[in-house]
Amino acid sequence: MLVLMSRYPQALQTLIAYLKKLPGVGRKTAERFAFEMLEWPEDELRRFSHFLATVKEKIQTCTTCGCLKEGDLCSFCTKPCKDPHTLCILSSSKDVYLFEETASFCGFYHVLGTLLSPLDGKTPKDLGLEKLIGRLHALEIKEVILALDATLEGETTALYLKEQLFPLNLRLTRLALGLPLGSTLDYIDKSTLAQALFGRQLL
Repeated sequence: MLVLMSRYPQALQTLIAYLKKLPGVGRKTAERFAFEMLEWPEDELRRFSHFLATVKEKIQTCTTCGCLKEGDLCSFCTKPCKDPHTLCILSSSKDVYLFEETASFCGFYHVLGTLLSPLDGKTPKDLGLEKLIGRLHALEIKEVILALDATLEGETTALYLKEQLFPLNLRLTRLALGLPLGSTLDYIDKSTLAQALFGRQLL
């Protein structure tokens, strides 16, 4: 439910309340953004509102790997791989771009889309294990890298996947424990992430 501030016109209050939904945006920042947008030309505001209304139609999730794509082809599924028998498992599509920035990984990605969290209703069925195992066989994967957040949910998910994938006789590795405990990947700089990737450990 949006919390509105009485000192501004209602439409402005609503705009500020929506802007506050963005991560890291507090009341003062949302107000500054809102007043800045009021200074934009009307045609620019119309173009922006139209873009927002259609952006989820343009940016889709690849049904194969879970990465984001625009158009019919997924650039991550079709890119040339120097290490085509390695698959990196991530929880979020945004984490894929962090790995791409390091230029340290040359295999395939698989995005789970969530982590195990019983309190939030996230159970093993939400991980899409059957689809994952199907890709492992189809791509003839030899090594699986579990690149999940160093949080309770990430550790729980990694342990579950280790148990489920162990019978497949794959090389199971995880990122080096140099990542700060309790951290999420989107707050890790690319140098630290690259070192963690190179220093991954057997599970």
